[in-house]
Amino acid sequence: MIEYPGANWKDYELLDSGRGEKLERFGAYVLARPEPKALWDKSMSEEQWRRLTHTSFTPGAGFGKAGKEDSGTWNRHKKMDDQWYISYPGLQDGLKFDLRLGLTSFKHVGVFPEQAPNWEWIYRHASQGNKSILYGGSAPVTSPGSLRSLPANERAAKPAERPKVLNLFAYTGGASLAAKAAGADVTHLDSVRQVVTWARGNMEHSGMDGIRWIVEDAMKFAQREARRGNQYDGIILDPPAYGHGPDGEKWKLDECLFEMLMTVNRILKPKDSWVVLNLYSNGFSAALGETVAKQAFTGIRQIESGELALADKFGKVLPLSIVVRLER
Repeated sequence: MIEYPGANWKDYELLDSGRGEKLERFGAYVLARPEPKALWDKSMSEEQWRRLTHTSFTPGAGFGKAGKEDSGTWNRHKKMDDQWYISYPGLQDGLKFDLRLGLTSFKHVGVFPEQAPNWEWIYRHASQGNKSILYGGSAPVTSPGSLRSLPANERAAKPAERPKVLNLFAYTGGASLAAKAAGADVTHLDSVRQVVTWARGNMEHSGMDGIRWIVEDAMKFAQREARRGNQYDGIILDPPAYGHGPDGEKWKLDECLFEMLMTVNRILKPKDSWVVLNLYSNGFSAALGETVAKQAFTGIRQIESGELALADKFGKVLPLSIVVRLER
């Protein structure tokens, strides 16, 4: 399985890729960034790249160092804003949100565009748990005709309980906004306070509210939720290869992933629930991700795995992350 963002997303394009770089348009601005997986030649000339690019990223002292390999500096070539917004218009009715972008010292800009298929999947599954049931008297109404025959004061719409969704390692909140747009009760957790503030701004700019914000180490929070007996209808995980919690907790994907998934298994509802696991580690594969999920989770009804990718304007496919999705 290889999935790509929909062609309807007009605020994003991968224009070209090659020689360890990618050329992307985010709204009005074109950015050139390092991309180690772009092993082929560029389709456009260097002159065409220079003419299009507003800013390019140069790796700095952290290049090649675990956990710091993305650090560096941006070089401005044309006038552009320090921060700007793009919109994501989902493929499904009701799925739409805004994302603020900015140039960070770690080459990231506030969105991973290849995640769009995950947003669609999350919205669809969170929506399924948020339907209304019509009641007349004490018995559910099963047909429009029977509803019309009831007195007006006996017609009622009893909303189902809103699904609870937990987003761990949640970054700037694209997945959180997708779940919130579906009507879910969303908890958004990241260990970096500035990133959580960024995500909250995205929610407000998108005209949404009510997301629960937590700045904490993901493992500690999940373990505490397990002790409390709290459970969720949907859980999203996008763990980094390396990371630190707000109190200096260390995270190394190879060493911590299985324990994290075992803990998440305890806080995932036993029926009618789901998980989205996204992995960016170069040493991982879809088969590995699916196997570790099968070993960590019980009661799996359905599971799928594959890659999230971007295709440039010349048809070159750039695979960027591994995804595993499962349902109970």
